[in-house]
Formats: sequence, C-alpha cells, structure tokens
Amino acid sequence: MEISSSGRDVLIKGNIKSVGDFQKIKNFIDNLITTNNSLSIHIEDSISITSSVIGYFTKILYKDNIQLNIVVSDERLYELLDELGLVSQFSVRQA
Repeated sequence: MEISSSGRDVLIKGNIKSVGDFQKIKNFIDNLITTNNSLSIHIEDSISITSSVIGYFTKILYKDNIQLNIVVSDERLYELLDELGLVSQFSVRQA
C-alpha cells in the first residue's frame, strides 16, 4: 500500500489489509489534519478496508471535526461501506 497527498487530497493505492497499513494511514493523515480541516481521500485498488481504518476515520470526523470526503475506485469497497451504513457518514462516492 502506498499513500501520498497534494494539498488536502490524499491518494491511497493498493489493498488496505494490515495493521501496518493502518499505522501508515494514521501517521500520514495525523500530519495533514494539523493544517487542514477537511480531507478528500481517494482509495484506489483496494477491495476492502480494515475496521481500524474505519474507526480512525470516525474519530477524525467526530472528535477532531475534520470533514471527510471519500472516493473509492472499486465497486466492492463502495458496496461494503454502503452495507456498513458509512456512505453518508463519510460522504463516499464511487469514481
């Protein structure tokens, strides 16, 4: 998994599947939210997302008051987030 950003846009490439991936995402985004109050997160290639990443996104949304907008490339990931009732919460849309 790779993560990069340009301004408030975050790009995550590859599958999000391990604790290491979660730590990478958390550390990267923690640095960004010190200067941004909204983020657009683009998830390419991944067909799933770990519960720890979902929990982290929920924390930054509600505790840190960071506005999230998530764009997913894979239909299966979109369907998973929809089944979990997270599409409206995270403003998820499919690319």
